[in-house]
Parts: sequence; structure tokens; C-alpha cells
Amino acid sequence: MHDFATWEPVLRLLLASNAERHGAPAVRVAGSIGRHGWSLALRRRLPPPGRAAQIEDMQDEFDAVKRVQSALEDAGINDISFTAEISATGKTTLHLLAPSPAVEPGIGNPHPGALILVEGSLPEPWRRLPDPMPGAVPAPSVDLALLEQTLRERLPDAIGATETEIAAAEARLGVMLPDELKVLYRVTRARWEDWGDDYEAAERESAAVGCELFSLDDLYIADASSRHCRWEFAAMEAVVTPPDAAVQGLVGSPGWIAFGDNGGGDRLAVDLTPGPHGHVGQIIMLSHEESVGAELLADCLTDLVLERPSEHHGSCHDDQPPAVARVNIASLRSVEAAAHPGLEVLSIGVWEDEPLSLARVIGLPRLRTLTAYPGTLADPLEIAKLTGLEFLELGPREWRVLLDAGAVPRSLSAAAIEVRGGEDPLPIVAIANELLALWDRPRILQSVIEGNLGPVA
Repeated sequence: MHDFATWEPVLRLLLASNAERHGAPAVRVAGSIGRHGWSLALRRRLPPPGRAAQIEDMQDEFDAVKRVQSALEDAGINDISFTAEISATGKTTLHLLAPSPAVEPGIGNPHPGALILVEGSLPEPWRRLPDPMPGAVPAPSVDLALLEQTLRERLPDAIGATETEIAAAEARLGVMLPDELKVLYRVTRARWEDWGDDYEAAERESAAVGCELFSLDDLYIADASSRHCRWEFAAMEAVVTPPDAAVQGLVGSPGWIAFGDNGGGDRLAVDLTPGPHGHVGQIIMLSHEESVGAELLADCLTDLVLERPSEHHGSCHDDQPPAVARVNIASLRSVEAAAHPGLEVLSIGVWEDEPLSLARVIGLPRLRTLTAYPGTLADPLEIAKLTGLEFLELGPREWRVLLDAGAVPRSLSAAAIEVRGGEDPLPIVAIANELLALWDRPRILQSVIEGNLGPVA
């Protein structure tokens, strides 16, 4: 990993792609490489007109990256970032930025991702448990006898689960299966070996149930941990459940038992923790494109199998102030417009007017996330008065102001540095390490390798 020869092919490719190198005394290049992917600012050759790109068109890139990936594997490292300064004579100083367990990898660039300042911490939406609904009951349309009769007629040759197998599944999950789900698996345990590799049998079962059914062994609890999300994205979410909602607007719940897939990556679950207007045992769908909330599909499993639509129709709550507010040139035009007691997340984006004051959001009881694009804040030190922040994302200069003043909020569980374009990673890493040091967290380790690529043409 620390042999210059390992990196030389990658550095030569980056140098060749750097259009600004001509006449410059030195060129800076940067990138990141992982075991399963890489991000390098390369201008790839276009294929001849009328022909699609082929592997051989990028073979030099593949070969160069593979050399580093092999070193990563030997070193037991998943990914690494780097930056290098190459002089006109070819003298090269390569900085390797080793991953820290307290830092999420950057996305498509060599800069660090979110800094996890408190080990094991999770954003508030991922800590939220369902609210109790003591009055919730199963839907009146639940019909165990009809459900079993329908499934047996549709799947006459299916092999059902034994009571011992069902009990084992309950013990593994730590929850009792609802009666409708037990009826379903008593008819079919949905194991691939039971179908004898018969794809048509699997398709018949999907049609009979209304989804691609998981085997009894593959049932799982769709709690918050099952919906992984990077800190900087998860901190921007909010859990909101309107008073007439059928489904609680959670990330996940210990009462969501995932039992199937719609064929497109969205999971179906039995909901044992419904919203204010929902039913115990209703069927919900968790979208693979979203991290919070779920959609009501049917009031019960009987209705799903019989294709009976839900009678619940929620109302629109656009009149409620949003828990997540965005101030930028295309959304809200002031911090004042975003401020209200229920505000949880304030995001200040691209801004063309005078920098903004945070005075109107100081003291808001639920504000936990602030992100501000570089140069948008009139006085970064106002952040010190936001005592409830758990996540903060700022530009390097704003972080510098807070660090120099000793004003970084100690309430933070995670932080991030907003970087514009191709900024040199080294100053960004220096700020990240200062922040990590405040919480005594593992730093991003740097190592320097010297080498020579020969005269730059």
C-alpha cells in the first residue's frame, strides 16, 4: 500500500486527464479507491461513432485501479482516499488518507463524509419508537377461514409449515406471529426446495398471495436498523404521523414483520403498531427509495389476498408547518419563514442575497439539525446558541470560526464539512481531525509517499 509503484499507474492516468497542467509549476490530483469501486477524475476516451464503449476502452484504468485494490485487500482496508502534488519535473508527494472508524466515506470524492462524534449514535428518526395506540384493533374484514380456504384452493400442492417451525420463527423474531400470518405459512412455508427449482410454482405462489413471499425462515423485523442510511442524510429526515394516519411515519418498528417483496425491491410487512386510524395486522409497503414511512396496501392479509382495497383515505396536511425546512434560492426565502416551534431540521442552501442570521431559530425546542452552505451565515458564532443540535454541517471557513472560538456545540453526535468542488482534501481532513479530537475519536491517519513520474510534458 505504501509502495509508490502501486500508485504510479493511477497517478499517471490522473495527470494525463488534468487539462490545467500545461504551464503550471505543479498539478494536484485526488481521488478515492475502494475494494468494489473508485472515484477518479478521468476523462475517458470516447468510442468510435456508432459503437458502444467496451471494456478494452478502459482497460488501462481497470488495470491501474486493480493494482491498488489488491493492495487494499492485502492490507485489510476497505477504501482509501489520496491526494498528490506533482511538480513539472515529475517529483510527486502522495498523501494517503486512511479510513477512520469514526468517519463515513465520502461520496464520489476524497473528502471525508460524516464524522461520528459519539460512538454508536443514531439520528433522532432512527431512535424513534412507535407511539402506543391502545384502541387499535384488527380490521373487521379479517376472515381466517376464508383466507385459508382461498390459499388452499390456489395452492393445492403447497407444503405448509409445522407448528414447531412456526414456533421457531417466533422465537427467532422475538414476537408472536399474528393469526393471519400463521394461516398463510400453515398453507405454504415458501421454501425454494419445496418447489424443486420450479420457477412456475414460485410464480403461482406470488400470484396467489399478492407478493413474492419470503420463506418462514426469512421473515424479519423491519425496525429502524433494517433501513440503513448515512448520517448526513438520516439527520435530514423527520418522523411525522398526522392525526388521521393509518400508518405511523416511522423509519421502522419492532411491530413491522416483513414477509414479502413486490418484485421491485419494496418490502411488504404486517403492521402490529398502526397509526391513529389504522388496524392491527394491516399490510404496509416500505419503499426501497425512501427511508421513512410506509404505504398502506390493505387493511389485513385477507384483504390483500382477496384484492380488496383499503377503505382508509387520509387527508392532506399541507397546512401544517414542515418539520424540515429548506431556505435557498428556490424554496423558502428567509430563516424567519422557516421558524416555528416544531422545526427539527433547517437546511440553508445556495443563496445569492446577504448572508443570513440564525436569530429567529435560537431557542426553538426541537431544532436538532442545521446544514448551511458555505458563505450563507452572517455570524457562524450564533450556532453556539443552538443548544439542542445533534448534527451540524458547515463549510470549512465556518467550522474554522467555531473551532478558533471554542464554540463548537458539545451537544453534537455527528458533523460534516460541506466542500465545494475540487478543494484540496488536506485542509478538510485537518478540520475533521480537530473535530474528532474534541470528542477523543479516532483520527484520519495520513501517510506521505515520495516518488517521481518523470518530466511532465
